Amino acid sequence: MADPTDRLPPLNALRAFEAAARRLSFTQAAEELNVTPGAISQQIRQLEEYAGTPLFKRTGRSVLLTDAAQASLPLVREAFERISEAGRIMQAPARKGRVMVSSAPSFAAKWLAPRLDRFHQAHEGVEAWISADMALTDFTTADADFAIRYGRGVYDGLKSEKLLDETVLPVCSPAMLDGPDAIRRPEDLKRHTLLHDESSEVDPSCPDWASWLRARNVKGVDASRGPRFNQAILVIEAAAAGRGVALAKKAIAAADLASGRLVAPFADGSTSIDFGYWLVWPKGRHLSKDVRDFIKWLKTEAAETEVVGV
Repeated sequence: MADPTDRLPPLNALRAFEAAARRLSFTQAAEELNVTPGAISQQIRQLEEYAGTPLFKRTGRSVLLTDAAQASLPLVREAFERISEAGRIMQAPARKGRVMVSSAPSFAAKWLAPRLDRFHQAHEGVEAWISADMALTDFTTADADFAIRYGRGVYDGLKSEKLLDETVLPVCSPAMLDGPDAIRRPEDLKRHTLLHDESSEVDPSCPDWASWLRARNVKGVDASRGPRFNQAILVIEAAAAGRGVALAKKAIAAADLASGRLVAPFADGSTSIDFGYWLVWPKGRHLSKDVRDFIKWLKTEAAETEVVGV
């Protein structure tokens, strides 16, 4: 009987094809795979010779997929996901006692990390490893068991379970509630600096200062003034340092609100938004008992967060 692997395309060429097709750039694929653009081109030529047809249309400095490439790309990605999962199953004995989770830096630092001691106390012998990254987790290459994503919970090829809803509310240092310019009403914001969260984590339903003020019919406050920050955690830190008033995600501000480092100056200042935090992993992935225990613990923590309101 013929060896079924005899007709398989070269694995390295497939990896180069998947990266180049996903990014539509040989240069970016080369950076991802730590090789030269010339090496990517050579691998693509090798795969095109195997296929007997072009896979990319080269237009100047950009590339487009041919029909054959578009049709085969989902199957190639699925194949790499299955190979990755097979590798994880092989490594299961060595991975016992370790849980790897990927999360955005702000959520990891402000919500997840402060709670980890409670998990470790309840699950001796299991270590949680946190990978903080703004980029969405690519489960074909990442070592993460699962990820925490901020969004609506719909991701191709991934199973998702809701962890936590999100709201946005003004927060500031407790010191800003005292003195001659104390914040009592939204109208008092005209005497204070407004801090703006312009991170990539902001969703279309999330209010900015202009829409927050407009919804409350607040006049005389220039919503355009004040510094901008590209990460939610930086907005929180600026507010805690007394640099102004921030519109903050409640989950990110929760630990500082609970400790009194931040306060919410307005009783009716919260606005619910469409996005939330989701636990995601590839469909069909086997989750170890340690990972399942960690996910169960996360959901318990999230439920308690929503009950106590921080």
